[in-house]
Amino acid sequence: MSWLPKNKIVVPVDFSDQSLAAVDAALSLVEKPTSLYVIHVLPVLTDYEAGMLFNTVDDQARIQHTEQALRDRLSAAKYAGFHPQVAFGDPGYEIATCAEQIGADLIVLPSHGRTGLTRLLIGSVAERVVRLAHCPVLVIKAPAVKK
Repeated sequence: MSWLPKNKIVVPVDFSDQSLAAVDAALSLVEKPTSLYVIHVLPVLTDYEAGMLFNTVDDQARIQHTEQALRDRLSAAKYAGFHPQVAFGDPGYEIATCAEQIGADLIVLPSHGRTGLTRLLIGSVAERVVRLAHCPVLVIKAPAVKK
């Protein structure tokens, strides 16, 4: 993989410190922030959830709120011009699909480092993205916590 500046990089963000650090890592690999496509994947709501829990919030409103949250968190001048993306569904699949649709050169994402039962129950988004992606994937491992 060439380390020359990339034209399009997809960075999934779940608003954790690790995912926001991945945005900064990706920023160092592009010439300008307009090359960054920052995606957040929302869960699909069942009819019950949509009707009972969020009766005034439809999918379009969820997209608008999420895009605004991304813009608020990445409001510093160094991020000016990034492309917020919002998808619904399985995060690993949606991240890989977004990257393919925009013709991304690279996906940069953090690994939260879950192990054991937690990983089995939740699954590994990073692992799924690596398996499904059409382009190279840079997984940034979270630093080990010293006890």
